[in-house]
Formats: sequence, C-alpha cells, structure tokens
Amino acid sequence: MTAQPATALPAPAAAAAPSKEPAPAVRPSARVSQGPDLLVGGVPVRRLADRIGSTPFFAYDRAMLTDRIAALRAALPADLEISYAVKANPMPALVQHLSRIVDSLDVASGAEMRLALDTPAAPETVSFAGPGKSVEELSQAVAAGVVIEIESRLEAERITAVAARMGIRPVVAIRVNPDFEVKGSGMRMGGGPQQFGVDAEDVPSLVRELEVRDLDLRGFHVFAGSQNLHADILMKAQRETVDLVMRMAEAMSATPTYFNLGGGFGIPYYGKEQPLDLGAMGDNLHQLMRDRLRPAFPDARVLLELGRYIVGEAGVYVTRVVDRKVSRGTTFVVVDGGMHHQLAASGNFGQVIRRNYPIAVGTRMDQAASETVQVVGCLCTPLDLLGDKVDLPVSEVGDLVVLFQAGAYGLTASPTQFLSHAAPLEVLV
Repeated sequence: MTAQPATALPAPAAAAAPSKEPAPAVRPSARVSQGPDLLVGGVPVRRLADRIGSTPFFAYDRAMLTDRIAALRAALPADLEISYAVKANPMPALVQHLSRIVDSLDVASGAEMRLALDTPAAPETVSFAGPGKSVEELSQAVAAGVVIEIESRLEAERITAVAARMGIRPVVAIRVNPDFEVKGSGMRMGGGPQQFGVDAEDVPSLVRELEVRDLDLRGFHVFAGSQNLHADILMKAQRETVDLVMRMAEAMSATPTYFNLGGGFGIPYYGKEQPLDLGAMGDNLHQLMRDRLRPAFPDARVLLELGRYIVGEAGVYVTRVVDRKVSRGTTFVVVDGGMHHQLAASGNFGQVIRRNYPIAVGTRMDQAASETVQVVGCLCTPLDLLGDKVDLPVSEVGDLVVLFQAGAYGLTASPTQFLSHAAPLEVLV
C-alpha cells in the first residue's frame, strides 16, 4: 500500500500550494513566525540554533506546557489529580518544570524514579508502574516510600521480602488488567492476555494475600490504552474503569484511598485527525466523580495519568539541511538528523501504514510550498525518511527543517546509538 503524503505547515504570509493531505491540528502557537523564522518558545529558530550551538536538537516550549496544564485544570474536576507519565519525556528540566504544576508523577523505571525524587514532588505523590521491575528497583521504591503498582503475584512476593528486610511497610496498589478493551487506541494495554497488571478476575484473591502480608494496600490502577482521539470511546472506557475499580474495592477490608484511572488522551499527528474534545472528557469525569467515586470514597486520591497529551504538542525536532539531490526526477532534501533521534516520525514506531508528522522549513515560514520532496536523514538506510512526498518551500543547504508533535516519545524512544552519530541536545525554552 502506498504511504500517504506528508503535510506541510502553510506559510502565514502567502497562500500555500494545495497540500496532498489536510493539515493536522497543530496548536496555533506552534505556527507563530517572525519574518521567515518559526518562533519556538518565543525565540526565532535560527537564533535558537545558534544559542544551542549545533543541530539537530529537540526544543520544548515551557509556556505551551503550562498552558496545557491550565487547560486541563479548567476542564477537569478540581479533586481529580493530574499525574504526569514521565516515560513520555524524561528530559530533566522538563520534568522539573512539570513537577511544580501537576499533582503527581508516574514512573516506569528506577532511573525515572530517581529523576522524579530529585524534583519537589513528595515521594508519596510518585507512582511506579511497569512489568518486570527488578529487585533492586523494588528495594529503591520501598525505601523511598513511593506507591508501587503491583503487576504480578511474584512482584508482590518480592516486595514483601524487601519490606521484611528493611523493616518498612511498603505502599502499594494493584494494577488491574481490565476485562474490557478500548478500541481506537494507538496501543491497547488492557483486556485479553497482557503483560500489564493482574487479570481482574484474579485481583480479589491477591487483595486477600496482600492484606495477610501486611502491605499498605491503597487501591488500584487501570490503564487500558493510549493515544486515543475519540472522546466517546474514552468516556465509555472511563465509565467501565470506574465500574471496575469499584468492584475491586469490594474485596478490600479497608476503604481504598487511591485510584489511578489511567489516561489515553491522544494528540493529532496526521491529516484529517482532530483534537480530542477535552470539554466532553471533563464533563464525563465531573459526572463520574460526583455521582460514583466521591459518594463512596470521599477521601480517596483519584488520578488521571497523562503523558503524551501534556508534552507531545509542546516539542519540536529541528534539523539542518546538509544536501539536496535529484535522483531520477525525485528531489531529496538531506538533513543532519533522522530516525535515530525521531523514530516515530520516520514511521517505524508502531505505524502500520506510514504517515508523516507535520513538517515545515522553519527558516522559510513566509514562503509558499512550491516543490514536492523527500526529506531524508543522514543514516545509511532507506527507512530514514522524515517526510514522504511533502510539499514545502524550496530549501537550501543551511535551512532548518522542523518536525512538530515531537514532545513525546522522541529522543528516548529512538535508537540513538544506530550508526554511532552524535546524540542531539534538548532544551526547554
């Protein structure tokens, strides 16, 4: 099947040539330019490149992060905690900034836990999820006092042994593999057989075991899927999640005080995709909190765990044109970055049919698209494709090409050691 053509961001000062695919919804502030230069965090991209000193690089807009949290606060119930999933982007300065404006941090490794504990976040507001936690990681988590979200019976046994050795009563929750699936998600992480969590039907017996072991069982975590743009599907999943955790709560002898409802909020990457209806999501969660959770558990911490939705649109990947060539009628724009830094944008991170991230020549924002090109990276593989048949202004060696929606699952989700090129820098602007 032929890959769909890319989407170029239209030039603000002149009418762009018709693109082959409608532009995805990129936040307006991501398109702001000053003359020919895109502004990133209010800084012209050429000046930002000089400030950083080399290309390629990732840049994250501090104001966009703050604005996204403010939008969530405005839409969601005031007593619903916002938890940032550090795995989406563990850049230290970014995590430090978010730690001051979210309620809690979710980590998925010992390294992420240490990063979270270096922020102002209190240990009890850090949750640790993920299958295959090592004994060393569990020891660190018990010692730190973070909430350990148990993924299996063996993990529970290991936590018990660590706690006995340390003389500490660990704080735990059970991650539940739900008995329902969430359609329309980029990744399904619940329903059917899963490496994540404990099957819902096995949770009551595990609760009884944990209470005998005298672990400080606080409640439950359910994360059924990620990257979903369908509000109706997500609202249904939230209702089913609340039903599930309330059923699981019946197995506990104490009143639960912790419910992580997961997340799954997506952002648009490709043509025709529309932003998630945050207002509808907020209304649904207001109703669930008011009518279901708060009457039964007035003092419980209820969390919404979001990663990509918080950081994805706040990041750009900037790479420099180092060559142009024409091969049998096709123009190739060769840049100094590539899939070793931005694997997802190359289409090699879970896409079945390759589609392009929104892309622009960040130093020619005042020019209309006038050529169709292949934007390729510097690696010795045909997989290193950042823009397939994309309409852009004519670029020259030295111009800066910008890929949007690069704030989540970019650098740390890419094979940075492939072909031994230098790692890109990251900056919070």
